[in-house]
Amino acid sequence: MKIVVLSDTHFPKRKKGLPTRLLEELKDVEIIIHAGDWLTIDVYHELQAYARVEGVYGNVDDEEIIGLLPSQKIVEVGGFTIGITHGHGKGKTTEKRAIASFEEEKVDCIIFGHSHIPVKRYEGDILIFNPGSPTDKRRQKLFSFGVITLSDKIIAEHIFFNEE
Repeated sequence: MKIVVLSDTHFPKRKKGLPTRLLEELKDVEIIIHAGDWLTIDVYHELQAYARVEGVYGNVDDEEIIGLLPSQKIVEVGGFTIGITHGHGKGKTTEKRAIASFEEEKVDCIIFGHSHIPVKRYEGDILIFNPGSPTDKRRQKLFSFGVITLSDKIIAEHIFFNEE
């Protein structure tokens, strides 16, 4: 099972459309996970044309997104439990806030955003994954998003690319 993981798309402020490199991955995806900061509902509707979309709202999202999506959620996919949060808030680092969001839950993976910094590491048995941003790289060298493949284990990778 293939999952495309996004965060911090910031449409239409940073980009007017999805990058070509991302569109290539969306052709054969089964689920799309977005960890917040969509900015408007438009990207949500655009992604729905490709696959089922699971997501949360972030700190810059409009009322329409906030009314549609929770601030954090857990999804069961392919026998795995995935926690999704944006990671914004006060105190601690973004990553530590994301981990703390699910400390009372049994999850296999935590997906978060907010920092625009790609992260892939393990905290014990839990995969901690931030896809970065496909549209607003900030101080990163490249734009990025994630692809997670589920089989008998979770395999996560970042897709790094230059702007077209």
